[in-house]
Amino acid sequence: MRPLALLLSACLLAAAARADETALTRLDTADDSQGWDAVGRLDIGDRGFCTGALIAPRLVLTAAHCLFDRGTGQRVDVASITFMAGWRNGRAAAYRTARRAVPHPGYVFGDGAGDVDRVGRDIALIELDQPIRLPSIQPFAVASQPAAGDEVGIVSYAMDREGAPSLQKVCHVLDGRSDVLILSCSVDFGSSGAPVFAIRDGVARVVSVISAKAEVDGRNVALGTALDGPLPALRAALEADGIDPADVRAPSVRVRSGGAGTGAKFVKAPPPQP
Repeated sequence: MRPLALLLSACLLAAAARADETALTRLDTADDSQGWDAVGRLDIGDRGFCTGALIAPRLVLTAAHCLFDRGTGQRVDVASITFMAGWRNGRAAAYRTARRAVPHPGYVFGDGAGDVDRVGRDIALIELDQPIRLPSIQPFAVASQPAAGDEVGIVSYAMDREGAPSLQKVCHVLDGRSDVLILSCSVDFGSSGAPVFAIRDGVARVVSVISAKAEVDGRNVALGTALDGPLPALRAALEADGIDPADVRAPSVRVRSGGAGTGAKFVKAPPPQP
């Protein structure tokens, strides 16, 4: 078990706010949301919600802990999970229920917020009952893990902004040395599973999934799960079970415009000793 507090403390010197970081912008209109409708709210029965992103016509990427009931520690009923693509102001661009949900095989739900290994495996795929094939909802491709200092962005839902997604176009990777990314992005309860994007030449690709929010010497940061290791294994498991490969592979998406029972866990790291 690798203590998360040590990793957080190690990135303290890099955690100073940068002038080029942007604030969250609520995507209230169709014009605002253009190119982002493959991000949706993931409702889990009547107990809360997470954020998820379509990475193939039938696959939603999210956090593994969203699939567990916090009170009992048991897996939630898959039939209770609904993905609402592009949900804003009471309507979604597409609604789908879950057919199957697959967490990382090494993920163990529990009070392990201080365990780097647990956060590093906090990833899941949800297979939808029907693929989403709409011109306005194009699945996102994924890309390799970013490095410390890289510019990223995030689209998420959260407590007090559950009615529409919010875009933070510019935040940064503070530490990317392990399977857990320390990010300067703004997250809150409900942002769990939100996609972290690298945007290059107008193309947004998912590079991480939000697992938790944390605190480094009084400053809020986000913890993201890297995709390089667990995602190919999860996809292979789905394909081996007879899923049409066309439904679990996605092209790149060009961004043309666009400015609580579950949710991100909260962990706090003590300040480093002088």
